[in-house]
Amino acid sequence: MRIIPIASGKGGVGKSLLAANLAIALGQAGKTVYLADLDLGGSNLHMILGVRPGREGLGTFLSRPGMKFEDAVMETDYPNLRFIPGDSEIPGLANLTSGQKNKAIRNLRSLQGDYLIMDLGAGTSFNILDFFLMSNRGLIITTPTPTATVNAYLFLKNAAFRVLHSAFKRNTPAWTYLESLKKDGAALQRVYIPKIIESVKAGDPESYAAYLERAAKFRPRLVLNMLENPEDADKAGKLRRSCQQYLDIDMEHLGIVYRDDIQDTALRSRLP
Repeated sequence: MRIIPIASGKGGVGKSLLAANLAIALGQAGKTVYLADLDLGGSNLHMILGVRPGREGLGTFLSRPGMKFEDAVMETDYPNLRFIPGDSEIPGLANLTSGQKNKAIRNLRSLQGDYLIMDLGAGTSFNILDFFLMSNRGLIITTPTPTATVNAYLFLKNAAFRVLHSAFKRNTPAWTYLESLKKDGAALQRVYIPKIIESVKAGDPESYAAYLERAAKFRPRLVLNMLENPEDADKAGKLRRSCQQYLDIDMEHLGIVYRDDIQDTALRSRLP
C-alpha cells in the first residue's frame, strides 16, 4: 500500500480539497483507496466529500478502549473509496499522546489497499511530522503567497530535523551534538543542516552513514496551489532551491493548480 500524507505549513492552502479529489480520482481509476482525516483538531474532510460522519471515527477509536479500528472506517458512494473521519468534536484530540499516535500509525499501516491518503493538520507539531514521515514521498501543499511559502519551508525544516534526529541512535556523539544544538534556540535557527552533517561526518562516521541512508529515501513532493498568475510558478523553483541548499532535501515538484472560484460553489454544495 502506498501512503500519501498531505501536509501544509499553514491552513487555507487547499490541502483537504486536494486530498479528497486525489482519493476520488484514484478510486475512479480502479484503485482501492482509504482516505483518513488526520486534522484531529479541526477535521472537516467529510464536508468536502459530502458524507455524514459516523458516530465513531478515528478520535473515538483512540479514546475508547476496546473499539475495533474497522468500526472507524466508513463506506462512501465513491467507487473504491473508504473514509476514516477524524472526530474533531472530541476535546483535546489534537494533542495525542505518543501512545495514541503510535496506535493510530500502527492501525493505519495495517489497512489493506492500494493507497492510503492522509489529510494532516497544518503546523509542525511532532504528531503531524510523524504522520507525514510515515512515507518518504509525502506531499507538501502551498500557495504563492509569502506567508504560505515561508511556512511550507519551515514545515520542511522541522521535518528534516525530525529525519536527522531519527537517524541518530541515543547517546551517540551525533545525538549528543544535536541535543546540545536544540538547547540553544538562536544557534539552531542560524545553523544549516548541511553544516550539521559536515560536523557529524567528522565526529561520528557511523551516525553520518545512518543519516545518509535515511535522507536518501526522504523525497517529499511539492504542489503549488491557487495560482492567479502564471509567473507565480517560479516560486516553486525558489522553494526547491532553498530546501536543497539549506535543508539537504531534494524535493520533487509535481506541478501547479490554478485558482478556480467554482471550488467555493462546490464546497457550499458539499461536492468535491
